Amino acid sequence: MDISQVKNVTVAGGGVLGSQIAFQIAYSGYDTTIWLRTDASIGRAQPKIDRLKEIYLNTLEALKTNPKAYAYGLIAKEDITAEKLDELKGRVEEAYAHLKLTTDWDEAFNDADFVIESVAEEPKQKIAFYSELAKHLPEKTVIATNSSTMIPSMFAAATGRPEKYLALHFANEIWRNPIGEVMGHAGTAQENFDMVVAFAASIRMIPVKVLKEQPGYLLNSMLVPLLVSAEQLWANGVGDVEDIDRAWRIGTGSPKGPFQILDIIGLVTAYNVALMNPAAKDPESVQGRIVALLKEKIDKGETGVAAGKGFYEYK
Repeated sequence: MDISQVKNVTVAGGGVLGSQIAFQIAYSGYDTTIWLRTDASIGRAQPKIDRLKEIYLNTLEALKTNPKAYAYGLIAKEDITAEKLDELKGRVEEAYAHLKLTTDWDEAFNDADFVIESVAEEPKQKIAFYSELAKHLPEKTVIATNSSTMIPSMFAAATGRPEKYLALHFANEIWRNPIGEVMGHAGTAQENFDMVVAFAASIRMIPVKVLKEQPGYLLNSMLVPLLVSAEQLWANGVGDVEDIDRAWRIGTGSPKGPFQILDIIGLVTAYNVALMNPAAKDPESVQGRIVALLKEKIDKGETGVAAGKGFYEYK
């Protein structure tokens, strides 16, 4: 498929990243739909969309007077004028008004040119999703997974169209962290890989090509060990959340510490990733303690930035 053929895009899943991906795609001018499993899922996704609308509008307005508010995903630096920023605020309103949320498989997928899967980071759920999805897609559709840790070859057969299946991974807060990691598997057709690279660029992401399958791609192959190390220090009582973050920020000059990053990612995703470690089944192991501690916070509704509280509180 060529990028010029992509008009209708569906994002499956409206979680922290799914909602961001869909809003950025709608902002970039594509007809965009979010497919969700249940009406309750729509109820959970809508506040995320509402929040993104305000973030985009406030960022564009702030750019009139504050260059530090710049976000690559919203505008090129050379295009910044008051008139252009107001025009883009209108685009935000239009994206918000036309972004569709549905639980209907046919409505979401029967005319989709490109589908981005962002469902739960759990293999059985992804396979079940792809098996049902195959019944509703036209032959033309290319599918990408946004999985943070799993590789496309794990699910290519389940899609029924392995040559049109690959990965497109985003970082959190994609309007500020505009990376689009593109990773195929051995059966991915080159033309579809190239289309996804072009698509990422078309929504103001910076495409990064992952040349061979790698769990975690480039970004998470470096980031996940940091986050796991921080979780281990926390679970073992070596340091508290604030001091672990403080050590990282001061020692490296990074703007955020690992637990601030986990809040952005969302603790449900962190929990699902932690469960994939076989050692997590042993409650006496450090991995088992990490899972238990994350589950305790999730059960209290402290799931991260989108919930208003995770390891930190957000207003």
